[in-house]
Amino acid sequence: MSCFSCFSSQEKKASRRANSARTSGNSSPVPLIRENQVAQQPRSLHAENLKSQGKNNHIIHKETTISTTRKDNHNVTSKENSSSPNNIAAETFTFRELATATKNFRQECLIGEGGFGRVYKGRLDKTNQIVAVKQLDRNGLQGNREFLVEVLMLSLLHHHNLVNLIGYCADGDQRLLVYEYMSKGSVEDHLLDLPRGRKPLDWFTRMKIALGAAKGLEYLHDKANPPVIYRDLKSSNILLDSEFTAKLSDFGLAKLGPTGDKTHVSSRVMGTYGYCAPEYQRTGQLTIKSDVYSFGVVLLELITGRRVIDTNRPSNEQNLVTWAQPVFKDPSRIKELADPLLNGEFPIRGLNQAVAVSAMCLQEEAGVRPLMSDVVSALSFLGAVPEMGNSVKMVGSLDSSVQEQNNNSGELRQAIMEVANPQERQRAVAEAIEWGANSRHVAVQGGATSAN
Repeated sequence: MSCFSCFSSQEKKASRRANSARTSGNSSPVPLIRENQVAQQPRSLHAENLKSQGKNNHIIHKETTISTTRKDNHNVTSKENSSSPNNIAAETFTFRELATATKNFRQECLIGEGGFGRVYKGRLDKTNQIVAVKQLDRNGLQGNREFLVEVLMLSLLHHHNLVNLIGYCADGDQRLLVYEYMSKGSVEDHLLDLPRGRKPLDWFTRMKIALGAAKGLEYLHDKANPPVIYRDLKSSNILLDSEFTAKLSDFGLAKLGPTGDKTHVSSRVMGTYGYCAPEYQRTGQLTIKSDVYSFGVVLLELITGRRVIDTNRPSNEQNLVTWAQPVFKDPSRIKELADPLLNGEFPIRGLNQAVAVSAMCLQEEAGVRPLMSDVVSALSFLGAVPEMGNSVKMVGSLDSSVQEQNNNSGELRQAIMEVANPQERQRAVAEAIEWGANSRHVAVQGGATSAN
């Protein structure tokens, strides 16, 4: 039976009695799981309430509602299928099915490994579909709680820039997740420590990836209610399909955001060093702006081609954000941030705009960072490859008008850094977005002139 196992025979009997009562018409609610047990129910998944999420929290996605309440014994329900409470759209697999799909988890099928366990490439016999199978290490960093959160989140939240969860396996003590296969791997695979012969990402592909990741976060922050805080954004968690479309993966650390008049949720500090927002590291207070900071780090990685923490570099360059902060304030040094592997093949306007967005996201004070919707607006044109005949001036062809635009953008970034009033900073963000739109218009006009 491919369902979550119980941890004692008494719990199994209790679950059978509950299932029997429900089948016979008894409408008594089934208790939610405790922290050390999971109720057994074929083809369904019970949501575990996390202590830090409080009472009466609900995620709403279109017509789907998740209740994560413990004491009120609410069930996971879907308005689309209200007659079958606790059902999750993700398919359940047996361990044998997934072992067959991955050739018994052979080394040749291994495509990734981390603190959570290993990821294998496989083929499902039923559908002949190529999939990625994540086998959680029973002694690893991701336990039952994170497993449940990931299944729940990815089953109910669907977006073009979130990885698609196909199903899961919970046979005995085995915990496996089945995702769509992302043929290009992670951003980290194409950005850092490139193997010999692998072509580095060009500028427009990097910006396309940044925009895709930003849209994924925007969806989690703005479309889910309450917002979902991803909490683990990093280059290795952004996967790429054959068209280099970015999709967020690994939702085990995701949390529901604050509701009502609450400004934050409190949490044990988790995530990856270098990507975590400073206020979250200091206080454990988590907001959607914590994700915005992490996005700023990832964007800076895409611009520079550097690791967020690299102990092989000189001491003053080991922390990417610390190294970049002085450059943010000096427009004459902006080109120092560009990845040398780009060989100068990038539009200077695009570099200025991308650096400006990263600088705004990396503000020390959480309240003055932009919303992800603002970031999406600011980045919306940067990933668009110019059409044939529309030239984009690169660094090597910098003319006086572009230099003037460069100086203006530098002044704008400087102003954003120095404004003390949050409302003024918010206005500065809007100006940056408008600047980006104007830059696009100027680039198109310049291309049309060149074509003539």
